[in-house]
Amino acid sequence: MSEYGDFSMGHESGELEQLHQEAGSEQDYNSQFGVFAQDHSAAESTDFETGKHVEFTGADGSHYESTDYTNYSNDSEESDSVFAAQGSESSHFAEYSQLDALRAQFESNFAEGTQISGGEGGLSIASS
Repeated sequence: MSEYGDFSMGHESGELEQLHQEAGSEQDYNSQFGVFAQDHSAAESTDFETGKHVEFTGADGSHYESTDYTNYSNDSEESDSVFAAQGSESSHFAEYSQLDALRAQFESNFAEGTQISGGEGGLSIASS
């Protein structure tokens, strides 16, 4: 230290580097199908016959004849059918990637000094 004081000067520098990478993906698939079927069938067949025949010949030569006849026939058929199909399908695919880079430089100049001076009040030390 000299009588004029102590001074120092300098230079500082610093550097910061940061690299951050992130990546991801997702995939979805959905499949849904439904089938509904209904069937109904009916058949009917009815046949009905009756008959009556009367024939009479008397001793005196008289003749009597009577015929009654009934015929009934029914054929019916019924059919119902229902068919339904429903389906859905979906897919999803997403992908992402992210890259963050940070670079910062810090520089600073500094000067410091301490000065000793004498005065009426005695010695004093001043610093900046």
